Amino acid sequence: MTWILPTRSGQYVVGEAPRGAGLVAVGWGPGADGAVPPVAATSSFEADLDLLPLEATALGTRNVHGAELVVRRADGVRGARLAVSGEVTLTRDDDGGTHLVCPLADEVLGLGVTLHVRTHPAHDVVEKWARLDNRSEQPIEVLRGWGGAFTVPTSGGARVDLLGGAWSREFTPFRAALGAGTLSIGSRQGITSHTYAPVVTVVPAGTDGGVRSAGTDGVIRSAGTDAPVRYGVALAYSGSWRMALDAVPFADHVRVSAGPDDESGILPLAPGAALTTPVLAGVRVEGDADDLAQAWHEYEATLARTRGPEHRPVVYNSWFATTFDVRVEHQLRLAAAAAQVGAEVFVVDDGWFRGRTTDRAALGDWEVDTERIPGGLGPLAEGVRKLGMRFGLWVEPEAVSPDSDLYRAHPDWAHHVDGRPLETLRHQYMLNLGLPEVEEWVLGTLRRLLTDTDITYLKWDMNRSIADGGRTAPGGDDWSWRHTQAYYRVLDMLRAEFPRVTVEGCAGGGGRIDHAVLARTDVVWPSDETGPRDRLAIQHGFLGVLPAWTMSSWVTDLPDQLDPDRESAPASLEFRFVVAMAGVLGIGADLLAWDEATRERAASFVDLYRSIRPVVHTGRVRRHGAPADPACAVQYTGPDTVVVLAWRRAGAAGLTVHLRDLDPDARYRVRGADAVRTGAALAADGLDVPWTWQDCDVVLLDRV
Repeated sequence: MTWILPTRSGQYVVGEAPRGAGLVAVGWGPGADGAVPPVAATSSFEADLDLLPLEATALGTRNVHGAELVVRRADGVRGARLAVSGEVTLTRDDDGGTHLVCPLADEVLGLGVTLHVRTHPAHDVVEKWARLDNRSEQPIEVLRGWGGAFTVPTSGGARVDLLGGAWSREFTPFRAALGAGTLSIGSRQGITSHTYAPVVTVVPAGTDGGVRSAGTDGVIRSAGTDAPVRYGVALAYSGSWRMALDAVPFADHVRVSAGPDDESGILPLAPGAALTTPVLAGVRVEGDADDLAQAWHEYEATLARTRGPEHRPVVYNSWFATTFDVRVEHQLRLAAAAAQVGAEVFVVDDGWFRGRTTDRAALGDWEVDTERIPGGLGPLAEGVRKLGMRFGLWVEPEAVSPDSDLYRAHPDWAHHVDGRPLETLRHQYMLNLGLPEVEEWVLGTLRRLLTDTDITYLKWDMNRSIADGGRTAPGGDDWSWRHTQAYYRVLDMLRAEFPRVTVEGCAGGGGRIDHAVLARTDVVWPSDETGPRDRLAIQHGFLGVLPAWTMSSWVTDLPDQLDPDRESAPASLEFRFVVAMAGVLGIGADLLAWDEATRERAASFVDLYRSIRPVVHTGRVRRHGAPADPACAVQYTGPDTVVVLAWRRAGAAGLTVHLRDLDPDARYRVRGADAVRTGAALAADGLDVPWTWQDCDVVLLDRV
């Protein structure tokens, strides 16, 4: 028997495994169909269940190759031999999605595993997760608790594209060849981390990568004509995690699985207890890297509560203008300048609470400094509102300074292991959000701040990893799991109780960005690096898997740190604005240091951005070239308008962009010009960027 789960452009098909051992992936994509293929072991050293593309496996069911579930009962019984333990159901969810549920169990061990597979007609992504139930009378330790896997058919290995980096260098593309062996990425820091994004792309070896780059003449050409099948896999989890890509020698597939990190923590299941694994999402696309990006964006649109401007305002953040020197009169002067340039929300960053004059003290003491802000936040917020803007605030609820009243009162609230000295990073510790009393304190603190003052924008930051994790409660369970689940509950509270509040997720830049965060926040901060060309490179990687409507980007005065042209040809103000307009525009410069002409120039760009914001946030994204090229562009295509943002380096030739995703028979006019061209002509002959400004441009085309 087989079950068919339809997606936007195809379907995902699963069938029964031999001997009732679960489900097997049968087909994926347009026209997918079929039955479970016969598999015969070639020797006595492997079994058919090791060779079949099972939907989810356990050590004990599959013993030669890797498994997603590794468990151990208190009496020493290890592994699980899973078998279907009830009816496999395929139902239609209220939102139109298709949901398959397969009950599995090991009756000897006393473990139930309910496998879930879900698709939706709005996108091509397949979601997988599992619920684990301890039905025995003894505790069960979950040494690896991953909810499923995706089997990518290959021939002769695969190419793996991933995004890595470090603080201020997030979302850098890397490529690995995987012929045989296991490629593993992840984090042990209690957050997704800056080191790797929890998403990979797998392309079967021997197919063209579909990379498009600009030559020295500025014309962007494809590196090949073959558009391969690509598979993307992403984990929706915000704590310590691991993803494994397993290529078995002489096999015809790569298996991709992921979940909470299985090296730094154990998930204990008491008798009668249950847990649900994070969602593992996979997508199959016939096309290039931007086709895969768009498939992810379509899925991510279903995670967002809205893509409209109500939760993606033009932000002004005062951090770079004031650092810790937050004084009410200075903030209001900045607010007046921010209103002049068109900001829609004014955010007071770090330094607003008592004792916070450096980064060495006061985290955790979330009460306004009335010496610098007399009367509290209320009058300041009212002053901002009178200027026509919303009022926002920066917080770091998971952190505590050793020099704080909170830590002096509750030193046991910090992540620690008895007998080990705490490690200070950025002069601060991390609160153990997994403790119920700490979670309740954070909930109460945020409720008080948002109730006492009309705050409608909250920037949630986290400026260090959790290096002191190791214990949450007696029994030594997974501190990262408990911390992360509490983090989700706090974000869920904000969404439920304060729906007017826009939440921006940040962890020293892009240290905690994944699908679980996107489902609970409105925008995310991809990096602390705001140098324009460095930031353009970060955004290039970001847009390959994550959508523009979540990508907070600021115009600041800071120079590039890495770009080779940072001294010989620094980017213009216009360049900085066009970079920031590629996502959710913000401004973080010291506006009081700008002269009147510069502020008027900035206001014109904010007006331009507002006019194109709907297309940037909902249009189909195409990246033409890369930031390291002499020139590059990003295209956003809406039903009636096309936006092209372009950048070039000093001395670069012109840029011809062969536009894609247009209706070939429709007619388009470049705004401000008379000539009308068809979509087919714009794709074949290309669009010449006129370079309205020396190093950048914004070209708009209207369908006529």
